[in-house]
Amino acid sequence: MRSAPAPAAPRHRRRPALAATGLVAALALTATACGGSEQDEADAKPSGGTSQAADADTGGDTGGDDKVEVPAGLADRLKEHGIDVDQWKDGGWKNWDKDKWLTEAKDFVNPVIEGLWKPDRMRSATEADKTVTTKDTAADQGATDPEPAPVEAVAEKTPYHDNAAPVGKVFFDSPEGSMVCSGTVVKDANNPGKSNLVWTAGHCVHAGGSGGWYRNIAFVPSYNDLGKSETQLAGAATTEMAPYGTWWADWASTSNQWIQGGAEDGGDGAAYDYSVLHVKPEQGSKSLEETVGAALEVDFSAPSATEVASMGAWGYPAAAPYNGLKMFRCVDRPGRLSLSPSLPTMYRIGCTMTGGSSGGGWFRVVDGETKLVSNTSIGPLENTWLAGPQLGPEAEAMYQNMSKTYGGR
Repeated sequence: MRSAPAPAAPRHRRRPALAATGLVAALALTATACGGSEQDEADAKPSGGTSQAADADTGGDTGGDDKVEVPAGLADRLKEHGIDVDQWKDGGWKNWDKDKWLTEAKDFVNPVIEGLWKPDRMRSATEADKTVTTKDTAADQGATDPEPAPVEAVAEKTPYHDNAAPVGKVFFDSPEGSMVCSGTVVKDANNPGKSNLVWTAGHCVHAGGSGGWYRNIAFVPSYNDLGKSETQLAGAATTEMAPYGTWWADWASTSNQWIQGGAEDGGDGAAYDYSVLHVKPEQGSKSLEETVGAALEVDFSAPSATEVASMGAWGYPAAAPYNGLKMFRCVDRPGRLSLSPSLPTMYRIGCTMTGGSSGGGWFRVVDGETKLVSNTSIGPLENTWLAGPQLGPEAEAMYQNMSKTYGGR
């Protein structure tokens, strides 16, 4: 999420403060908006111990004699690709031989390794950066607005579950090691009230044209819910870092454009840098939406930036000066960013969040309801702004296919 410095440009006019206040207030209400009456929500809202996925701290080593339990369909796919489940669990996933790195959309496999994402491993995961170059940001100035003034990221109020319940962190392993992005619980159109879908960036699940699917992809909603410091978290149990459980992606989808054209600098895939995960709990059987008590609708109308008074980006920035332990947000009037005349225009807002916030949801209020309208994709070296893709017909088709094919599982 970095770039070489872009040419100096006139500053973008800032949005009214009232618009930002309204968006923040709307997001803070997501926990009560999804359950009808306030009493209904109070009854449904998870509290200590109610999340089946977080009832026990697995701790310890990831090895041992326990077998990895995988659905028959996934076991068959593993076998087709020559993958032994037990060997995978014992570290075989660390083999990044390009000839064996699964790339095609149909090849995604991600068996659960219970206890792999322990607190220390979560904290050591580094940010997944995507860069843009001076040439990229200067392209097609006719559809690119002046660079926005930086908007200082604001720490989200704690507990996060009461203020931004759908937001969490996405963890995964890459050839460079353990990495982290941000993600958002979104509604499942075909499974109302019981969604297991998470929205994030394509580059948080797939390496693009130069590689394949990342491994051990998992989502942790309301990560470090109380926003504790590193010192306060010394020796923390998994349940303290992941109070609503660890949710493994049993299927992931991203755009064909990202798979084919995504690159270290975003590449031609940047305008299609989005993904949806279908997840299941490491432990327990409740759906993700039931467990966290919230999910956001995805807005696929791809409104023009000129039609939107404000958008907000939420995430867990992990690169300096942040450390990935706390959730932050930025709200600004969006502008337009074009990387090429042949690609869809992206949204751009001023924001000082750094790598690690990649994949985090962008929200806007429509008729009083907060909806996800984009996700963080790229940004400059100076960490003064973020850009995210418009979610149009291609994104909606990806989402609908995930919902219809995997949503009810």
